[in-house]
Amino acid sequence: QVHLVESGGVLVQPGGSLRLSCAASGSIFSINDMGWYRQAPGKERELVATIRSAGSTNYADSVKGRFTISRDNAQNTVSLQMNSLKPEDTAVYYCNAEVRPDFWSVYAYYWGQGTQVTVSS
Repeated sequence: QVHLVESGGVLVQPGGSLRLSCAASGSIFSINDMGWYRQAPGKERELVATIRSAGSTNYADSVKGRFTISRDNAQNTVSLQMNSLKPEDTAVYYCNAEVRPDFWSVYAYYWGQGTQVTVSS
């Protein structure tokens, strides 16, 4: 069993900064891609940023230059540094990881439970 647990979601003012963290635990043989997605009320879940095990990154156009994704492969963690936050960044943020639980298994995607980020004055 693989578990992803996010932390760091809070209420922050526009222009502020916030750092989200996600830790993967359980049966983990290796992890490929890790990433962050978000879902605002009434909208579909959308990609925010992803990072491959070798470190290459991908960002949604709406967050480029403001958000930075990073990971610690030894700790099986991924973080999202969010700067210059805007009200439209308000959403539930979900951690995602492509995990191979053991040597005999294939990779599968796992999700965290989500953490609420609210940007408001």
